[in-house]
Amino acid sequence: MLSIDEVSGEAMTILLVEDNDAHAELVIRGLREQQMLNRICHVQDGEEALDYLFRRGDYEDPEKSPRPGLILLDLRLPKIDGLEVLKTIKNNEEMRSIPVVILTTSEADSDVQDAYKRYANSYLVKPVDFSNFNSLLSDLGFYWLGWNHRAN
Repeated sequence: MLSIDEVSGEAMTILLVEDNDAHAELVIRGLREQQMLNRICHVQDGEEALDYLFRRGDYEDPEKSPRPGLILLDLRLPKIDGLEVLKTIKNNEEMRSIPVVILTTSEADSDVQDAYKRYANSYLVKPVDFSNFNSLLSDLGFYWLGWNHRAN
């Protein structure tokens, strides 16, 4: 499944914000195995995510930081935590329509509530089992990249 950005006509960019390299690799591999050929940009902490989104530092060049059509955001991040990143995205008029899916290991009710209070579009808990993890990524891809209609 290849999701095409309606504005640019190109494959949609997914911004993966994940500090755990093993988890990031599983997400990237899982999306690729589901034939989701979208461009995946991986950053490792909240500060780097905001630099990417606001095109600062290493990401000043729009070619290095295309506007994502979907953000997969972990909560427990170094430098700036995921909830603060989420809040910053949703408080920015230019970015608030970008779907942000929380993809985390935390099942804590307080984290779920805090994420939705900051306008997360979805909250997914990473399964421990590899086949369940791949199934989650498949479902995520079909919904957000296939079925869901995005605002231009």
